[in-house]
Amino acid sequence: MASDPLNANPTIISPSDLPTRRGRASSLGSQATGSLLAGLNPVSSQMLDDPFGPAKSFSSNNSDSEDDEVVETIDEQEIYDLISTISDPEHPLTLGSLAVVSLPDISITPHSPFTTVTVLVTPTITHCSLATVIGLGVRVRLEQSLPPRFRVDVRIKEGSHTTAEQVSKQLNDKERVAAALENDTLRGVLNKMLETCR
Repeated sequence: MASDPLNANPTIISPSDLPTRRGRASSLGSQATGSLLAGLNPVSSQMLDDPFGPAKSFSSNNSDSEDDEVVETIDEQEIYDLISTISDPEHPLTLGSLAVVSLPDISITPHSPFTTVTVLVTPTITHCSLATVIGLGVRVRLEQSLPPRFRVDVRIKEGSHTTAEQVSKQLNDKERVAAALENDTLRGVLNKMLETCR
């Protein structure tokens, strides 16, 4: 029963119709020498090797104080590019292809000293039993990829799920998220979801 999806016929968006700044597979050629994350946080790709492993300490080789003050801006399109390639745990498609995450449902609010990234997740059906897992996958991906000056707020889009308020509360409760990430089975599901991230 676990292999039978609850929504056998979700609306699917062709990957070529998804908004992205990335080059298409045919146009990447030899240009794709760096990681998408390389410009965001120079150590994030190293930290993604084992997303649930112990925290690693990295020191910057750059001692120039001018470079420390330069802050690269990150916009909604970059956030979308980070999370749209996450696999759906129920379907063999990405969250972007299923319109679970969409560009208009991402907002960035700058607050000193932090910037808040808000992502509204739209489950494929109103009674999706995996809405919390999907939201957790989005949260983990963003927390791993973004610099520490960003705060992540993942919510279920209002009216898109029968228990949207409760699921949103769980997704933004630090203690519940930490407890969930200690569960080996759930970590395995999240690792599988994040395998497709580029």
